[in-house]
Amino acid sequence: MPQIILLLLFAAIAWIGYRKFVADAEKLTRRQQEVRRRQETGTQGTLVKDPVTGEYRLKKPEA
Repeated sequence: MPQIILLLLFAAIAWIGYRKFVADAEKLTRRQQEVRRRQETGTQGTLVKDPVTGEYRLKKPEA
């Protein structure tokens, strides 16, 4: 019985690790596509309007 519990625990940890890996890979792919688009169009970033001051600023990259 302890072997089954240990095996299930290992499988759960492996599944969580796999999902984290896939999420990180998708995030990296999106970031690379954004950089590629910027290079193709020659832009330096995306402007967003500050609702308080009304000024436009560069969008901060996602962490």
